[in-house]
Amino acid sequence: MEAAVTQTACAATDFDWLEQGQTVFIKPVNNSGFPYPATTHPSAISAMIKLLRKKGAQRVIVGDMSGIEYLRFFKDKTTGSTRELMKQSGMLRAIEEAGGEPVFFEADGWDAFYRDPTDIHGLWQNGVMMPQILKTADHIVLMPRCSRHVLTGASLGLKAVVGYWRTDTRLEYHYHARSLHEKTAEGNRAQTLLNKQRLVISTGDKLLATFGPDKGLIHTPSVGLVIASESVVAHDMVSLAWLLHNRDRIPLKNQDTFLDTSPTVAKIGNMLVVKWLSNLKNSLMSEKLIKNDLKTIWEDRVLNHAYQVFGGIPDIHLENVQHTVPDTLVSTLDGMVHPQ
Repeated sequence: MEAAVTQTACAATDFDWLEQGQTVFIKPVNNSGFPYPATTHPSAISAMIKLLRKKGAQRVIVGDMSGIEYLRFFKDKTTGSTRELMKQSGMLRAIEEAGGEPVFFEADGWDAFYRDPTDIHGLWQNGVMMPQILKTADHIVLMPRCSRHVLTGASLGLKAVVGYWRTDTRLEYHYHARSLHEKTAEGNRAQTLLNKQRLVISTGDKLLATFGPDKGLIHTPSVGLVIASESVVAHDMVSLAWLLHNRDRIPLKNQDTFLDTSPTVAKIGNMLVVKWLSNLKNSLMSEKLIKNDLKTIWEDRVLNHAYQVFGGIPDIHLENVQHTVPDTLVSTLDGMVHPQ
């Protein structure tokens, strides 16, 4: 895994953006305490920390804030702990042993966030609340995972942005649920991310192929992938293609079809999230979440809006690093990420 992550990262970027002595922030996904693929692969994070240090980084900070089901973070009260959840997932140990600095956004309190505007006059008119620790970083590396998501259909790189946000931003996101998918894409236009995010890299030797984002069927393909790009949109196109390709290979008897695909389950699930984020009244008044089924990457509302706000559909060229992936698989994915 360390070799695969290192080689793929170096094929996706030349690291000319990283100067000696700078600080890099790694954003993983640790929304729960469940191990990979419910959260980012610890060995991949360890490999990236070592690579960044080798390339000249003086500090490598790794941080996230877990999901509302396991962490309740409010101005006057916090229950649960990202640190403990990161320990449970195996991520904390990997970070510390590789020489990284773990941070947990809620640990510094409610006021340790700043309002970060997007560069478009869109759905986030007042910006999003981001953790102050990002101001200390020169660069950001995003390390998501490849997973199904009961509310949005998939949890990939663009969706990982939610882990930055303070509870009030997450409430706005889920309360105004009709545009949740589009707000996901626009949240990635926050100025900090536009100015500092350099690389997106994820591992796909295991996938959470049903339900998600924390629980579901763990699928292990015969050939695993590491996917990397300087573009979060390009990354997610390939990552979603990989998820859909593998979902097609799961026997029907192993698919949790109703819970995985039901629009009603998604609607009720989002109302429950709003209740956790605020109260029952807001839950009952919140907008209806509309979940679209995903058969191809062209049906994904997050990506479809990302094409608009990021300036079009990326022209993707798949590079088979070290020629370790069968040509037939590369050809299949290539066909899935190019419009017919």
